[in-house]
Amino acid sequence: MIPDIHIEDYDYPLPDSRIARYPLERRDASRLLMYRDGSVTGHVFREIPDLLPQDAIMVFNDTKVVPARLHFQRETGAHIEVFCLEPVHPSEYNLVFAETVCCRWKCIVGNVKKWKSDVLSLYNPDNDMTVNALALKASLVERDGETSVVEFSWEGGVPFSRVLEICGSIPIPPYLNRETEAIDQERYQTLYAKFRGSVAAPTAGLHFTEEVLGRIKAKGIDMETVCLHVGAGTFLPVKSSEISGHTMHREPFVVRRSFLEELRRGTRPVIAVGTTSVRTLESLYYVGVNCIEKGHPEDVGQWMPYEREYAYTTGEALDAIIGYLDSNSLDELKVGTRIIIVPGYEFKAVDILVTNFHQPKSTLLLLISAFVGGDWRTIYGYALSHDFRFLSYGDSSVLFRK
Repeated sequence: MIPDIHIEDYDYPLPDSRIARYPLERRDASRLLMYRDGSVTGHVFREIPDLLPQDAIMVFNDTKVVPARLHFQRETGAHIEVFCLEPVHPSEYNLVFAETVCCRWKCIVGNVKKWKSDVLSLYNPDNDMTVNALALKASLVERDGETSVVEFSWEGGVPFSRVLEICGSIPIPPYLNRETEAIDQERYQTLYAKFRGSVAAPTAGLHFTEEVLGRIKAKGIDMETVCLHVGAGTFLPVKSSEISGHTMHREPFVVRRSFLEELRRGTRPVIAVGTTSVRTLESLYYVGVNCIEKGHPEDVGQWMPYEREYAYTTGEALDAIIGYLDSNSLDELKVGTRIIIVPGYEFKAVDILVTNFHQPKSTLLLLISAFVGGDWRTIYGYALSHDFRFLSYGDSSVLFRK
């Protein structure tokens, strides 16, 4: 049954002055809040290795943010912003980034009503010769509600990944209320980012330095990775008064078979770095249910965890995924999820969460509330009264599940 949750119950006053507009000079100089057994203590992020249990598994999302925001101009002079969300043709990220002539993407288009049928040219006010040489064009293929399918074409035979690097900008969150700057190219990206595809950073990972990662490893904590490409849905506020009226967007993820085997043993605490890692890890149980009942993996629906009671153990669900991969000679699981984690959710995989401080009335705040047994106001009250910095470039927390 879909939970009866009023989003107004997850509001709090967030002064504009508390939103971190820029990152600190040092990633690990951020402050760190620890919540455990109902109590809150304050720390500095570089101390996090000392706060975590030995012999745990720490899971990072190694997705990489792409410069997905492009600005075009009509012959009339009107500016059109095109924000690439996910590839349509080719639909695989590695294939679309390798295209050298044209490709199609699902996009959010600003001023889309002003875009009729004309082919747009990239806005290049500085007359950059490298940009001019690409002659990047955009054509509107179709509109579908809030999104549109856009075809890009260019010259020079360079891969589309390079086209984005030359012509695009990093899509920093709209609540920063500023344009992308040079610092964002480096700092709105984790040190371990590897696979291109996200339009938003998994921001919990922005605090980690090589020194901190080294100390975590030296403590005996194994570091594993999953890859969930973060979509623009992470920016969307909940507009409906009831959470049942909110739609989660699909996000694709990849998990290696070897890591599934490690999870299957089920003997070690699992630390998720970021809500994207949580959503990936928790989706695995329901992927396993689909493997058991349908014989193959399917995307996890938004409300699947709440539709009925599931009798399978987590081990049985993971066995079903591993069995499917083995029978099809696959070494990684590729699937998608729309899962929404709200109060009342029963966690299957994650014991500890490292995360930033999230917007009022957001699905991420609902996830935090679910994780700490509804005690989110204790955490956020402490952060607000102790001058913590909020949102993507803000401070961090490590939460032990209730």
